[in-house]
Amino acid sequence: MADAEHHRQEAPAESVMDKITEKIHGHDGSSSSSSDSDDDKKSPPSPSIKNKVFRLFGRERPVHKVLGGGKPADVFLWRNKKISVGVLATATAAWILFELMEYHLLTLVCHCLIVALAVLFLWSNATIFINKSPPRIPDFRIPEEPVVQAASALRIEINWAFSILRDIASGRDLKKFLSVIAGLWVLSIVGSCCNFLTLFYIAFVLLHTVPVIYEKYEDRVDSFSEKAWIEIKKQYAVFDAKVLSKIPRGPLKNKKKV
Repeated sequence: MADAEHHRQEAPAESVMDKITEKIHGHDGSSSSSSDSDDDKKSPPSPSIKNKVFRLFGRERPVHKVLGGGKPADVFLWRNKKISVGVLATATAAWILFELMEYHLLTLVCHCLIVALAVLFLWSNATIFINKSPPRIPDFRIPEEPVVQAASALRIEINWAFSILRDIASGRDLKKFLSVIAGLWVLSIVGSCCNFLTLFYIAFVLLHTVPVIYEKYEDRVDSFSEKAWIEIKKQYAVFDAKVLSKIPRGPLKNKKKV
């Protein structure tokens, strides 16, 4: 009887302990699941999920690097405002002088040489009467290394342009061929409206304004250009389906003769 009563007293105590342990385990499981869900929410998406940012002309480098870096890129992007203003003002003065005032380059060079030689000659003879030593005229010489580097860089660019033209003329890429023909046609129309000096000056001004504006509003321009590029691709697909696909192609060279 004593054993039975002792067993009855221990049974409720064991049941209470079992309930407490179940609650503790249940709380741990819920907290671990909630922490896992929170971790899932807080964990950033993998880089592979993120979409690649669209950049104008498919560039992957900053604008400064695209322009070649160094001092020329600093001038184009107005990193040094004094130099940029000076270069642009010199180009504007030359355009006004040669285009609006119809001054010729050979005439300008001759007049500058006449003035310089006359001033130096008179100054050298005037020093005899005022008992001063004549001015020392510096010995101007063009260094060889910069000229060789400039010629080498120009040669590389010309060979690169020839290789592109050869690739386009080979007929491998119809899209590139049509785009180049359209660009040359637009350039010919612009060239018929103005002479080479004005065209060069316009390109020079655009080179000093467009890159710095694009760098300032890069995100907006890239977003707008992405939408425009998608629309152009749609229109080109329609043009390809209706026109280009119906153009007869020549026989393949590798086709076996029967």
